[in-house]
Amino acid sequence: MYRADVLGSLLRPAYLAEAREKFEAGQMPEDEFKKLEDRAVDEAIALQEGAGLDVVTDGEMRRFTFFDQFTAAVDGVAHEEGEAVPFHSEPGKVDIDFHSPVSVTGRVSRKRMLTPEEFEYARARATKPVKVTLPSPLMFFTMWSPTHSTAAYDDPFELFADGAELVLEEARTLADLGCEYIQIDAPDFGQLVEDSERERWERLGIPVERVMTEGVELLNGVADVPGVTFGLHLCKGNFQSKWISAGGYEEISSHVFKGTPNFDVFLLEYDDERSGGFEPLADLPDDKVVVLGLVSTKHDDLESVDSLKSRVQEAAKFFPLDQLALSTQCGFASVAMGNQISVEAQERKLRRVAEAAEAIWG
Repeated sequence: MYRADVLGSLLRPAYLAEAREKFEAGQMPEDEFKKLEDRAVDEAIALQEGAGLDVVTDGEMRRFTFFDQFTAAVDGVAHEEGEAVPFHSEPGKVDIDFHSPVSVTGRVSRKRMLTPEEFEYARARATKPVKVTLPSPLMFFTMWSPTHSTAAYDDPFELFADGAELVLEEARTLADLGCEYIQIDAPDFGQLVEDSERERWERLGIPVERVMTEGVELLNGVADVPGVTFGLHLCKGNFQSKWISAGGYEEISSHVFKGTPNFDVFLLEYDDERSGGFEPLADLPDDKVVVLGLVSTKHDDLESVDSLKSRVQEAAKFFPLDQLALSTQCGFASVAMGNQISVEAQERKLRRVAEAAEAIWG
């Protein structure tokens, strides 16, 4: 197991953001843009390995969002604005109403795979194991529109099932290439810890009861690939340092923790009081690994090694210390514009994960 883990995305270098704008505007040749993407991935790997992490990603440098596999690599979506998703900086305050720029308007099908290229390039350059991130199949909920989507799908769970097939196919391809660690990012499930979010899903025609039964089954199915360690990251929203939901995992733990036996690792956000207590860890089967996301990616303040040790010891009251690990709470840039955190703080945070893991487990 990896004691010092990482979630996925890193802040995009300014030169890459500028290059993406030029490329999408038709002002930069594709081969020139690819060279800059390669450079950014090289730097991301060097940063993580230099920080002392046990596993690395490519920083999601080739993506605009963490779930580009659905927004940029499938047919069946069109530029129809999606329903509003509220993001907060504090409880009760809506800072951003995010609208997906696209909605599902037809049956979804793959245009191309994204992650095989990411993995093969990163593996050729990394000295540490490489993890690849894929979205939960229910992330299509962000593009589900009662206005635009129902002509293609009578039932949103039919869309989620098609999403599950896309994710499973990509995971199997990664396994064939030698990838041994895949993380499924599931803010869909994570944000359902809050009443207002459950109510919003119901208004969209997505019954939460079905999410916790049929949806959990679809989620578990994407991790049915032999030879791969699957991690499940239960995020509660991460966009420009804002979040969607607040609340403890007890709202979903009995369904998600117990209903996903194909997952080996659970990566959980625990960076502040918004995350709730560690008591829900007791709902996890005793053969799992829990990666505690105790180091926040939402601000520059650096957590101390002593404070991290103390929180890990508190978590160990509910799940064995030997089966715990440490990571950042989420990615630094789930969307390309990134969180409100400095490049210097990002490096300090990654180093702190490795330092604290060494201090706790040796």
